[in-house]
Order: sequence, then structure tokens, then C-alpha cells
Amino acid sequence: MKIKLLVLAMIMAANANAQLKAVAYKEGTQKLNGFAGVPKKPLRQKPGILILPAWMGINVHTKEVAAKLNALGYYTFVADIYGEGNAPSSPQQAGEKSGYFKSDPELYQKRIKAALDALIASGADKNNIVVIGYCFGGTGALEAARGGLNVKGVVSFHGGLGKDASRVNGSIATKVLVLHGADDPYVPQKDIEAFQKEMKDAKADWQMVYYANAVHAFTEKEAGNDNSKGAAYNEKADKRSWEHFIVFLEEIFSK
Repeated sequence: MKIKLLVLAMIMAANANAQLKAVAYKEGTQKLNGFAGVPKKPLRQKPGILILPAWMGINVHTKEVAAKLNALGYYTFVADIYGEGNAPSSPQQAGEKSGYFKSDPELYQKRIKAALDALIASGADKNNIVVIGYCFGGTGALEAARGGLNVKGVVSFHGGLGKDASRVNGSIATKVLVLHGADDPYVPQKDIEAFQKEMKDAKADWQMVYYANAVHAFTEKEAGNDNSKGAAYNEKADKRSWEHFIVFLEEIFSK
């Protein structure tokens, strides 16, 4: 019985992902390949959710998230940050490539803006957008806020919070939600304190939620369940963070 249910779930996930359409787009001269999802029954405001993947790039998880949001009436777009031919093939490469964008936030923001334009081109209202991201993508969601992109909210799932200390804390107009594993070893306390100071200096409307016994990548089933590795799936944190995210969306798009 369990095997049948598992097969059914896999079929349903495959069908949901099949609704996503591959989209080629560009940032400057760099060709990018993302995925757009158009809801069968869009919400009245035609809100859109831009999804920024973790450091290995677009994966099954980000496509599943897009499909779940499509079912709720949101337009979605899964962004390609690295570009065609540049996807990492190992965690070491992913660390190097994601580190490059973290060290060049203006380029990261340009790649995010290109994906936002693709999301809007798919049908989403340009004034009703939320950016979410996972791990490296969570850092990108915060960069969308720091860069003053036209978005109503940003959400970081187990993302990096730090930025170069030489960057001045500017004002942040968009709402910010950070969903954080309380035991995440990859986000040092100094980054947490600097981020919270940044939000206060920016007079931002921000929230930060901690999840007990959760480490990095707590929404990623592919991460396994061994917390000692520093990155692991946590079912309770995954479900709770999704619920907090949905409440955040309802607040933003309730008017």
C-alpha cells in the first residue's frame, strides 16, 4: 500500500511539474534557462512568486514549490542564476560559483531582475511580486530587498544573512521574512546580529522565525536527516516554515 501511495505521489508531482514551461531569457549577453508556471485559476491580483534556487541550481524541490504555488493561484518563475553552461556539477563548484555572486551583489541583483521580468512576462502583475529563495537563493531574496527591486516581500528559507561589512545599511521598503534553523552551523551569530541591525537601521518591516533542532537546508529532502552534517531535512521545520510563508503571502496580498 505504501509503495502504491509513493508511486501515486511521484506521478502527481511529475504531472504538476509538467505544467511548468521552460523559458529562455537573458541578462546582458548571458543566456538563462528558467521555468514559468501559470496557474489555472489565477488570484484576482495576479500575484507572482519568483523562486531562487539553492547553490546547486534549479532542482526538483524548486519545481515542486512552483507547482504548489500554482495550485494556490500564484504565477511562478524558477530563476536560473548561473546561466547556460555554468551549472555546478559538485558542491565544491557550487561553493565557488555562489561565492562569486555573493561577492558581486550588483550582478546577483541583475540576474534576479532578469528573472522578475520573465515572471512578469508570463502574466504576473509587476506590482504584486514576492521573491523567495532557498540557501544561496535565500541570500538572493535579501539582495532583492537590499537592491530596492519592485517587490512586495522577500522570504529567505535557511539562507545566508551576511553581506560585506563595507556595504552601507540602506533603507528597505519591502517586507522581509527570514525562516531560520536554530542550529544552522553555516550562519554565524555575528551574521545574525549584523542582519538584525541592518533591518533595524533600514526601518524595515521584518520577521525572523527560528525552528528548533533544524540545521541548514531543512526544507530539502535530498539533504538527508543527519543533523551532524550541518545540512539536513527536518519535516516539522519544513511544514512550519511553509505555513509561516503562506500567512506572509496572505498578509501581503489581502488588500
